[in-house]
Amino acid sequence: MIEFSAMFPVMVVSDLAEVKTFYETVLGFNSVYYQEDFYLHLVSVETDVQLGFLMPEHASQPEFLHRLMDPTGYVISLEVSDANRAYSQAQQLELTISMPLKEEVWGQVHFMVQDPSGINIDIVQHQAVND
Repeated sequence: MIEFSAMFPVMVVSDLAEVKTFYETVLGFNSVYYQEDFYLHLVSVETDVQLGFLMPEHASQPEFLHRLMDPTGYVISLEVSDANRAYSQAQQLELTISMPLKEEVWGQVHFMVQDPSGINIDIVQHQAVND
C-alpha cells in the first residue's frame, strides 16, 4: 500500500495571480509556493486544506496537463459552521454566486460561488437530519 500524508487537487487555470488574490482575500488561504508562470500552492492555516493551481502549456508538465481545466462538472466543497452567514459575506463581497443558498433534505445548507477561473466552490454547512 502507498502511504500518503496529504491530498490536494491541482487545477490547470490561466491566471494564477487572479486566483491567488481570490483565495487569499476571500477564503483566507496562504500562498506557500508561487511562481506566476508555473504553479501556485495554497494552504489554509486554520484547516490545513491545500489547493494547487498550474499554468497550462508548461514545458515541465506532461501533455495532459497542458490544457486548461474544464470546470464543468467539477466542484470544490468547503465546509463552514454557518452557511447563512457565509452567504451574506459572499453577497457583501459581490462574489459570483453560481447557486443561491438552499437547504437540502439530506441535511445540508449550501450555496456555490465561482472563483476567477470559473471553478465552482460549494460552501456547505451540515445539519442533523430529523427522521
